[in-house]
Order: sequence, then structure tokens, then C-alpha cells
Amino acid sequence: MEKHENFFERLARERNITVEEMKQIISDRIEQGVHDPDPEKRKSWEAIPCKGDVPTPEEWLKYAVEKLGD
Repeated sequence: MEKHENFFERLARERNITVEEMKQIISDRIEQGVHDPDPEKRKSWEAIPCKGDVPTPEEWLKYAVEKLGD
């Protein structure tokens, strides 16, 4: 990872897309997860702390990093 490059920048660079496109891909996946017909899958997405109804990519990343540290 380049110096000062954040996670979203790295993912975008590796996929040759913009950071905004990368965040949109992540947002779409979060949206799918929150509305998954499987209640167990939906429950795991709903466990992500967020200020709105659906976690942002930044909220998802913060949660994922914290879970990795557990």
C-alpha cells in the first residue's frame, strides 16, 4: 500500500476505478445485506453501528476492523 493511501483508495486503485465507484460498490453490497431475505444474514448486517438506517462504507469498515481486533 502506498504511503498515506487509505483502504478505499487501495481497493479502487487495485480495481482501476475511482474511490467513489469503490464506495458505491460497497454501499450497494451493504444495502443488499440489510435487505437480505435471510433473517440471519440481515441480522449480521444490522449489527453494524450506524447513524442512519444503513451503514456507510466508512461505518462498515470501522466495524470490520474492530471485529478483526476481537
